[in-house]
Amino acid sequence: MDALLSPCRRRLLGAVGGLGTLALAGCGEHARQPAADAPPLQFGGETMGTGYVVKIAGAAPGAARLEALRADVQAALDGVDRGMSLYRPESELMRFNRHPGSVPVPLSRELYEVLAAGQQVAGLSQGAFDVTVAPLVVSWGFGPLKRREVPAAGELQAKRAAVDYRSLRLDPRSRTAAKAHGGLQADLGGIAKGYGVDLAARAIEAFGVEHYMIEVGGELRTQGRNAAGQPWQIGIEEPDALPQRARRVVPLAGRAMATSGDYRIYFEQAGRRYSHEIDPRSAAPIAHGLASVTVIAGDCMTADALATALIVLGPQAGWALAQRETLAAYFIVRDADGRLHDRASDAFAALTQAA
Repeated sequence: MDALLSPCRRRLLGAVGGLGTLALAGCGEHARQPAADAPPLQFGGETMGTGYVVKIAGAAPGAARLEALRADVQAALDGVDRGMSLYRPESELMRFNRHPGSVPVPLSRELYEVLAAGQQVAGLSQGAFDVTVAPLVVSWGFGPLKRREVPAAGELQAKRAAVDYRSLRLDPRSRTAAKAHGGLQADLGGIAKGYGVDLAARAIEAFGVEHYMIEVGGELRTQGRNAAGQPWQIGIEEPDALPQRARRVVPLAGRAMATSGDYRIYFEQAGRRYSHEIDPRSAAPIAHGLASVTVIAGDCMTADALATALIVLGPQAGWALAQRETLAAYFIVRDADGRLHDRASDAFAALTQAA
């Protein structure tokens, strides 16, 4: 198994292509295959409050170019962290959040692309995914202030009034964002890390690498084949399992994959678990039986956001959206007795069988 996919979101709470699919160079039948006896090259580091790993199969760059590649990957990931983190007071995102009025704010290309993609998923999910959820994330203690207790009802009601993706207005011509009210604040925890993976993948491909996998805190993207000449083998983590183990292994080539779950970041109060997966519509953590959703897409930014949207929607509405929009999604549902049940969308089944 080349990687274990786990819904790990830490400090960042984290463009290439748009919603849907992304054509990746070299991922078809005519891409050169790595030598089966060549050991994979691997390097990694820290970013966005978590770790990352890059695996390269087949021909690898020489020592000098490899060091340059490593530096470019680190720079791509750290650039997203510096620009889109809620934990950095001077990040571009935090400066936008502090902007008090409705005057349009010029944005970097990167931040604009992520916000625009988030707005697409928000519309698709009717607000289950909402980048303006930041006030609720902070109230529940899953932001920079680790309070981790149930907020007062009055506080939630006041914060809920400030959350609505339709209050964020983007202008692609001027690449600006405007707020309908000064209380609007964005949290890119459900999409920015996937975007970072895509930028890092672009950096890897710029060095002519044809066979690689990059994983950042549970979000990943693959290209080509692994060292055995097979699709990359990606494990979907079994919820609640200690030690961690794979529940299913998925062959992945030329695609990205992301998982959202309720079992890694949470707190308990009065015998109830409160997950970091916040439903913007109810102003509270999800309270249904959907433990985990894994999404495969052409780019990791899309997979990341869709996984968040589906787990918020839950086992029925999330499933209905995945089937209607032909999303490649894998659901793990926890029943009242704690038993786990798996369900793959038609697109997920078709994609993994064809790999």
